[in-house]
Amino acid sequence: MNVLLRQISVRQIHLLILLAVGGIIGYAAYSIKVLGLEACPLCITQQFFYCLIGITAFVAFLHNPRARVYRIYAAIIFASSTFGAWIAGRQVWLQSLPDDEVPLCGPPLEYILEVFPFGELLNALFMGDGNCAEIPWTFLGGSMALWSLLFFIVFFVLSFIVMMRSNSIYR
Repeated sequence: MNVLLRQISVRQIHLLILLAVGGIIGYAAYSIKVLGLEACPLCITQQFFYCLIGITAFVAFLHNPRARVYRIYAAIIFASSTFGAWIAGRQVWLQSLPDDEVPLCGPPLEYILEVFPFGELLNALFMGDGNCAEIPWTFLGGSMALWSLLFFIVFFVLSFIVMMRSNSIYR
């Protein structure tokens, strides 16, 4: 594994992140449009952080800068992955709660946007509600939130590798 990481350049790591995020966002769109799944507030927030990671990886791949600027791009991906993992982890936690401990379902996000103050919107996007505890989809025994958490962790590790590699000769 260590030999493989030495052979991959920092630019190729950003391309890998970009392609993975494209696949994740593409599948999210497919699951909404074709499978008919409805995105909860925590899912929407995770998609936002995926978009931040993807855009940053795209710019880093195209820019191909010096090591110092690569560290800035990696820091943005690192922070976005951290927040995304926190949101996905919260959703996994909500999904693991017994039925009697799940928070009450709130109004739809569109209604919150129109009626409630901005603070309520942020609370819905970052804390979730009972809708976020539903598990409408599984793959290999893991919910979509669990898979999302795993991908955020992978992006977290890859961004850390980029930060370390931008100091070395293996750039």
